[in-house]
Amino acid sequence: MDDQSLGQALIDIYRRLFDCFGPQHWWPAEEPFEVIVGAILTQSAAWGNVEKAIVNLKEAGALSPGKLRRLRLPRLARLVHPCGYYNAKALKLKSFAFWLGNQYSDDLDSLFASSTDDLRQQLLSVHGIGQETADSILLYAAGKPVFVIDAYTRRILGRIGLTPEKGSYAGYQAFFMEHLPPAAAMFNGYHALLVRLGKDICRPRPLCPRCCLNDICRFYAANPSP
Repeated sequence: MDDQSLGQALIDIYRRLFDCFGPQHWWPAEEPFEVIVGAILTQSAAWGNVEKAIVNLKEAGALSPGKLRRLRLPRLARLVHPCGYYNAKALKLKSFAFWLGNQYSDDLDSLFASSTDDLRQQLLSVHGIGQETADSILLYAAGKPVFVIDAYTRRILGRIGLTPEKGSYAGYQAFFMEHLPPAAAMFNGYHALLVRLGKDICRPRPLCPRCCLNDICRFYAANPSP
């Protein structure tokens, strides 16, 4: 499939998902710092459990960089307990809060003024922030045109039979970003729709007859009644 055909295929998938699910209004947060906290906490966690941890932080008055820095690590770990790996995630939150204070005096606008590539490298230098978390922050908090790759995206593309030659994170990301218009709003909506499909229908044990993509899916063609 040539580049033009790949771009058309990806746009077709996006339109089908949008027609099926509608706008997702993702990321659910009141302000950018909450997005960053959620992006760190959602590592290996269901979003419902992340929401519980964020509620705990809000009720404790701890959802700000300064408050996170001052909070004792065991106390912070108890607050984020619902999302799992709470000791590690508490340390990651404090690491980011200290980094943001030291480098930008807690000014997210100054942080987000960096170029996309520079900001990504800065985020990756912070303890506990990997590629998916960094890109979630770039897209959903900073509004940068970066496509987030996660397990849902890999699963869906693999089942459809539309995968990049390189199966790395960078390979999947380039697959989308080289064949779609570089628009943060589209990347936001597209990723959110893939997450919705992966959570509700394209599960490990998929509900293929209910899927709006089943007529273009190789997995369904080979397993019409999984």
